[in-house]
Amino acid sequence: MVKIILIWTFSLRLEYNILSPDKGLIRMVTQALPVSIQTMVIQHEGMTIYFPQIVNLQHMNIQQAINQKIYEHVQHLIQQQYVQQDVQFFNEMIGLYEIKTNERNVLSLSLSNYAYAPKHAHGLTLMKSLTFDVQTGKLYQLGDLFKKGSHYKSVLSKLIQQQIKERDIPVVNSFPGILSDQDFYIADKSLVIYYQAYEFTPGYIGFPMFPISVFALQDIIDEDGPLGRMATNS
Repeated sequence: MVKIILIWTFSLRLEYNILSPDKGLIRMVTQALPVSIQTMVIQHEGMTIYFPQIVNLQHMNIQQAINQKIYEHVQHLIQQQYVQQDVQFFNEMIGLYEIKTNERNVLSLSLSNYAYAPKHAHGLTLMKSLTFDVQTGKLYQLGDLFKKGSHYKSVLSKLIQQQIKERDIPVVNSFPGILSDQDFYIADKSLVIYYQAYEFTPGYIGFPMFPISVFALQDIIDEDGPLGRMATNS
């Protein structure tokens, strides 16, 4: 029997200190972040999958829509392991997640899934990232972050090719460019483009990741979208 269990719930808050210029006193300022997260776990015969679900949004229908999308992608990663490794069962499967951005009504997160099959030399890790507007529930694709007609694919491809050269990243296949379903997440003031292991780099590289500052993309980003919000100082 597959069990889904609530592990913990926590309300994310940002705390920082401010030095008062007149009295030299330090006071703590606490600011609630947009989304509170509860961690769920799926447990079943060697499988342990941790994944996030958001709680306490003002609009329950938006919360449910976001949580459903997250759960669907968790299940998709599980199914992809069976497809890519072409097996009927695994000795072990572990799923984890990371919150990359939780500010300015943007939630960006990554889901990872590691599975080790019998008689295989090593396990395989897959990763998928999701970026939401928590006010509307919109799930962003990469193209949604940029102005229409901005030729963002060629701009990003050139920046990534430059990083490959500067960082001396080894490749085993030609760089595929920006794909129609390109993987990405937003972390602070950076757009991070990444590729799956073995996609065009050796396995020991893992997931080749290419952080790109939002300020390097200001001419083409949608100012009302997630990257536009990250680029402001307010």
